[in-house]
Amino acid sequence: MIAFSVMVASAAAPLPPLVVAVDNGTEMPMASFRDNQLTEGFHKDIGDALAARLGREARFLLLPRKRIAMALESGQADLICLYLPPWLPGASRWSRGFFPVAEVLVTDTTVPQPRSLRDVAGQPIATVLGYYYPEFDHALGKQFIRDDGHSSSANLRKLAAGRLHHAITQQNTLNYYLKVGEKLSVYPPLVVKKYKSQCAVSPKGQVGVEDVNKAIDAMVRDGSVSKIISNYQNRLK
Repeated sequence: MIAFSVMVASAAAPLPPLVVAVDNGTEMPMASFRDNQLTEGFHKDIGDALAARLGREARFLLLPRKRIAMALESGQADLICLYLPPWLPGASRWSRGFFPVAEVLVTDTTVPQPRSLRDVAGQPIATVLGYYYPEFDHALGKQFIRDDGHSSSANLRKLAAGRLHHAITQQNTLNYYLKVGEKLSVYPPLVVKKYKSQCAVSPKGQVGVEDVNKAIDAMVRDGSVSKIISNYQNRLK
């Protein structure tokens, strides 16, 4: 009887938390921090939803971008989401793509509106340090003039201050900035590419990529991913 009770108690024990890595330099709508805690944003909502699907609670591990790959490879973190393989070299396994993203070129209205990437050849473009922009490299080659900043929001502030005329960012980030940031007069952005971001899953973590994919499939089917995105869009109206 005692042995049976121990077995039941053991079976009912909660699973360890899902450790979700987050770049601590990320800004809204991707992430917001207070007192070294993740408080809101796409990273939090996706992490919480995935953890719930996996029968766990999410614990967010805030790290500098350069330490994320090492944390995944060592098993310190179970996964990070809203990334692409070229952004994060290493031994991680990758989930299916599920979170829609549009990368755009933003230009202020003090200069002519670009109709293609060739129109900004040789002009400084605000980029994020450490990020790779293959479409610009391919289209412009040596005439792709990067001006690296630490975040997309910081780069949009450069545009607002008149320090640069062009910036690469995501449509979600631009929408958020136009509602809550400094005044910025820009043309309708030039869409460079659309893709679906993924989750990088640790090879030594507590969950496998197959289980993560099943959780993602369920979230896509029941509309959870779309709801997370629309929640932030509605807040900005």
